[in-house]
Amino acid sequence: MNETTCGLTADKNPVVTEEDKMYMRRALQLAACGRGRVSPNPMVGAVLVARGRIIGEGFHRRFGCPHAEVNAIGTVSETDRPLLTESSIYVTLEPCSHYGKTPPCAELLIKEGIPRIVVGALDPFEKVSGRGVRMLREAGREVITGVLDEECQSINVRFMTAHRRHRPYIELKWAETADGFIGSRDAEGNPGPVKVSDSLTQVLMHADRSMADAVMVGTGTALSDNPSLTLRHWPGRDPLRVTFDEHGRLRRDLKLFADGNVLVVPAGRTLAESVELLYKERGITSLIVEGGAALLNSFLDSGLWDSLRVETAPVILGGGVAAPVIPRKALLMNEERVRDHYIRTYRHL
Repeated sequence: MNETTCGLTADKNPVVTEEDKMYMRRALQLAACGRGRVSPNPMVGAVLVARGRIIGEGFHRRFGCPHAEVNAIGTVSETDRPLLTESSIYVTLEPCSHYGKTPPCAELLIKEGIPRIVVGALDPFEKVSGRGVRMLREAGREVITGVLDEECQSINVRFMTAHRRHRPYIELKWAETADGFIGSRDAEGNPGPVKVSDSLTQVLMHADRSMADAVMVGTGTALSDNPSLTLRHWPGRDPLRVTFDEHGRLRRDLKLFADGNVLVVPAGRTLAESVELLYKERGITSLIVEGGAALLNSFLDSGLWDSLRVETAPVILGGGVAAPVIPRKALLMNEERVRDHYIRTYRHL
């Protein structure tokens, strides 16, 4: 992936050494430590190197808290602080250049006299978008971009997608039986829940949910399953719960309404307008759609999705609510066996 941001592109032929790649890999390891804690910010790691050794490192720990560069500089010992003026800092994402919840990191790097900044990926967020790199270069700093660019973009695929497409990254998720059903039907044909996930895959499902800013279900699922949509088997903050209620069918004693962390999408909006609303008005950068079949198929039919996560269990139901069909534009990325269940992930081509 070659990213263009605010007139800048990742350097096509930077002078990059194997050491540069090694330290950027370490920065990526650190960035991953913020998983599930920093959204809607990206995960970022930073490593400070001088005279062939690491003198400081850090990562963005939590939304609203200091960024990776600040934390890395903060770990430098008093003995090593004079080395900052001859150091290189490896940071997985372009340093910010604006005042938000924290001051600009690009400004801090200039103030500390760090002469060489090695950047993994450029930041598509409109308030940064190449300005951090430009600020550093205008201050006379050597800036190399695009080091392990694909890996640095991949770790923040939700953040990157949201700010490029101006809508949340959308993951469609469901669990189906071996014969292709996600729910049962009663004698009158009304849909009902069926237990497909086991205790371990449920934990993995909650781990996945911990990465999302919001989780969405349709009206039918809200009524028939009465889901909590909270994190109960994995640490982290509960995502925003999102649903629809065009005909006023949802009772306020449903688990969805246990607290104020819920959004009922206003009636009269298209699916695209609904997810755009989440991004523009609520700052949602990642959304998991957990059903039911009608809602999942609506997203699939509109092409409004980025990835699929499908669990298949060794259960034969014999009939019921059919699972969505994997579309042709879905590329299988991973298949994992968990006991006697399979979890497959796909990305949108």
